[in-house]
Amino acid sequence: MDGHEAHGTDGGDGVPVLLMALPAPEGADDDTFDRCLVDLVRVLGLGVARGSGVDDRRWGHLVRAALREACKQEAPFPEESFEVLLRAAVHDTDPSFNRWFVEAALNAFGRGRVRSRLTRYLRTGTDVERAGAARAWYWTALPLKHPHLRATGPGGYRTEPDDGAAAVREWNEAALREFVDNERLDVRRCILPGLPLRPSAYPAQLHRLVEEAVAIARSHPDPYLRHRVEHQVRG
Repeated sequence: MDGHEAHGTDGGDGVPVLLMALPAPEGADDDTFDRCLVDLVRVLGLGVARGSGVDDRRWGHLVRAALREACKQEAPFPEESFEVLLRAAVHDTDPSFNRWFVEAALNAFGRGRVRSRLTRYLRTGTDVERAGAARAWYWTALPLKHPHLRATGPGGYRTEPDDGAAAVREWNEAALREFVDNERLDVRRCILPGLPLRPSAYPAQLHRLVEEAVAIARSHPDPYLRHRVEHQVRG
């Protein structure tokens, strides 16, 4: 993805491979993301305000910076902030900066809960939300840098370990089905980079879908999908 995928990587023969950056979403809804930022400032009391001379990009950076500072200060996160953080992560069209919303939710509410919510977005959300959930999923493996951050309320942070392998397997199977069935280009673009394309990563009844996913990407008119699939199959 733009910012964390257009890097040189080893293609398996020692030769660096330059990956194409994820193209910008088509028809992005900046108003929805702006409302997410407003809600986040209100729920967490971040103490930043959008002045008349602050454009959308600058406003997003101000809120993210305030959120990072709140995490460092390990202020308690109210229960309401869980959904607000995940909505912001899903509707942030920048696949690098959406990290800060995901990271805050991971630390305050736990990895299992975050992954479960993103999987639900993938299965039941709008196409915009499905694409955004795939962008956000990339960051769910981040280490927890703020272990003392806590959420308030009965649905807050839980200390018991989540079944990480099961959560990843559930996501991968849902993502595979969505990639094959959903013809929306943005959805396929966002899902493909994190989608395992080895049949061994899935139960036997899904092996045919893996072959179908590879065939779809290889024959697709979109150059990004064609580029990505060859790298992933080769890797």
